[in-house]
Amino acid sequence: MTDTAHRHDHAAATSMPQPAEPDPRLPRLAEIPAFLEYMATGWGTPDRTPNVEPGAAAAAASHRARLSAEFPGRVIAVSAGRAPVRSNDTAYDFRPDSDFFWLTGCPVEDGVLVLTPAPGGHDATLYLPPPAYPGEVGFFRDAAHGELWVGSAPSLDDWAGALDLAVQPLGRLEGALPATGELLVGGAPGHPVLSAGGGGARPGAASPASRELGRVLAELRMIKDAWEILELRRAVDATVEGFADVIREVPTAIERGGERWLQGTFDRYARTAGNGPGYATIVGSAGHAPTLHWVRCDGPVVPDELLLLDMGVETRSYYTADVTRTFPASGTFSAEQRAVHDLVERSHRAGLAAVGPGRAFTDFHHAAMEVIANGLHDWGLLPVSVDEALSDRGQQHRRYLVCGIGHHLGLDVHDCARSSYEAYQGATMREGMVLTVEPGLYFHAFDETLPPELRGIGVRIEDDILITSSGSEVLSDALPLDAGGLEEWMRTR
Repeated sequence: MTDTAHRHDHAAATSMPQPAEPDPRLPRLAEIPAFLEYMATGWGTPDRTPNVEPGAAAAAASHRARLSAEFPGRVIAVSAGRAPVRSNDTAYDFRPDSDFFWLTGCPVEDGVLVLTPAPGGHDATLYLPPPAYPGEVGFFRDAAHGELWVGSAPSLDDWAGALDLAVQPLGRLEGALPATGELLVGGAPGHPVLSAGGGGARPGAASPASRELGRVLAELRMIKDAWEILELRRAVDATVEGFADVIREVPTAIERGGERWLQGTFDRYARTAGNGPGYATIVGSAGHAPTLHWVRCDGPVVPDELLLLDMGVETRSYYTADVTRTFPASGTFSAEQRAVHDLVERSHRAGLAAVGPGRAFTDFHHAAMEVIANGLHDWGLLPVSVDEALSDRGQQHRRYLVCGIGHHLGLDVHDCARSSYEAYQGATMREGMVLTVEPGLYFHAFDETLPPELRGIGVRIEDDILITSSGSEVLSDALPLDAGGLEEWMRTR
């Protein structure tokens, strides 16, 4: 349970600690002078160093400059958001909006960044909720911001120094925004001041202008700077170590615990090595491997079945890896499993070979799909020719691979999703982009077009790739691609 899980505006008592006076018959602590006097004294000062990742503040300043150049003379506000409610008065862990963090390097809930036109660009001010310290009633009453509840809490000045950014109390936000005219609103939706302030004169996050802000931010984030690439390398390296932790636990998962034991193993590792998993960890065995987003993970791990692991560590700077390998739970592929894996491997290698600067983003898709279609045809699984299947009028091979096979990667696992078609699928790859290639074959147990020996087999191979000036670099190449290499890797963990 995190320190943002209990909010000060919830009064219901639960089994977890709550703000004082759940019983209306008791005297209110905030109205007892002796208590207030005693609570205001005798407290030392804890370490209030802000949680800012090295290099994040400088990178964010560069990102703000890039955004400023896109919207000269416009006022821009980008919000961090707040933790969503899980149930009643408990919330999920807070994770800042990706655009907000990209522009600030700040992980504080309810924060809002405002960029105001100034000579040469924009002035930046970050508005944050002030913490409540000893001597303030909120110190012991405010479960969202009271230091007695949330632990040591940096002051606004602390944040200003760590971020090299002007910081003001959140209560001053509304007065800092234009009373009339259009405000570009980005980040997490729903902030009350940004959605409804100014007598309704401001358009809110759903306006065409604000959608344009979201698009521009997404397209700016496509090109990673040196600091971002370093963070993604850290995420991928940690993820490879997480795979090793999971593989070591396969015998235990077979004996007891099943898929959730392995999911929990990776998630525990990710929370130790970084911020946590970058997305819901996928562990699929015993016919679950063909299910594209098998996040329930409530089945057994069966020795004779394949084990599909789609996992990524999110660093404390919120950049995530996204890597998939498919292992034989027993340690050895059966003949049928190996045949499917070999076909996906050939497809994957064809996709990797089609990644590089100046190439169409769709090149790796077409290269991988051509291999898949030819392989399925050779197995007699296509009702038409390969040419017809690959044509826009056919696509029959996609029955066994209906998902996309690659995407941008960064602060979001499916990064830059609000980009235009022209800047994403319709664009060419450029140096500094980081993307995934992830072909697969998903033969569902209830698919009667398949011979019995293939039903229930699911294979996906996914790598994270950096586009360089001369080609590409597979960041996740510490994990083997071929079936024999995976068997050996399992034996040596």
